[in-house]
Amino acid sequence: MNAADGEFLAEREKIQIIPNFSHDKLYLIAGDVGPFVAGLPCEVPLWLAVNLRQRGKCRLVAPSWMDPDALTQKKEDEAQSKVFTEMPSQYYLAVAQLILTTAPQDVPNSQLVKTLVKDIWDLRISKLRSSVAEFVRESGRHARLYHLTPTELNTIQPVLPAALDQLHRLSSAAVTAASGGGDASSQQHDTSVL
Repeated sequence: MNAADGEFLAEREKIQIIPNFSHDKLYLIAGDVGPFVAGLPCEVPLWLAVNLRQRGKCRLVAPSWMDPDALTQKKEDEAQSKVFTEMPSQYYLAVAQLILTTAPQDVPNSQLVKTLVKDIWDLRISKLRSSVAEFVRESGRHARLYHLTPTELNTIQPVLPAALDQLHRLSSAAVTAASGGGDASSQQHDTSVL
């Protein structure tokens, strides 16, 4: 999965909008949305919310987890915990980026929200990197990854399997050299993690 795939999946998440138009229910492949009544909140997929907002047809209502107090608490929880905490959305970073780029004026304290989301991301990526380093240092064979989001996993996916394969080849070569025989390069070992 690449960043574009993550954004595509994030766009399927539902958020509320306040339309400035009225329209009957829309029958979409992904599900029905509406009816739209001017001034009344309506839940729609993020991709539709972004499209309507860009055309000036609605205001976005930020998800409750994008409240500065909720994000501050999440940041504190993440900083204090040795393990990853559960995130309110699997695609929190992409959702926040889409909302904050499309309609920062619709999000109270948008700059603070942007900073807090970035801080949480940085904390989690730092924790992920140190976990991977410890896993490699201890010659781990498998690991359980709880509460990591697909976007976070995507940051280590290109590097980790290749690094583990290389470490295995080196350790196999060292064992073979110590025992005095065999061609270690002929041994294949798949350490696919993701």
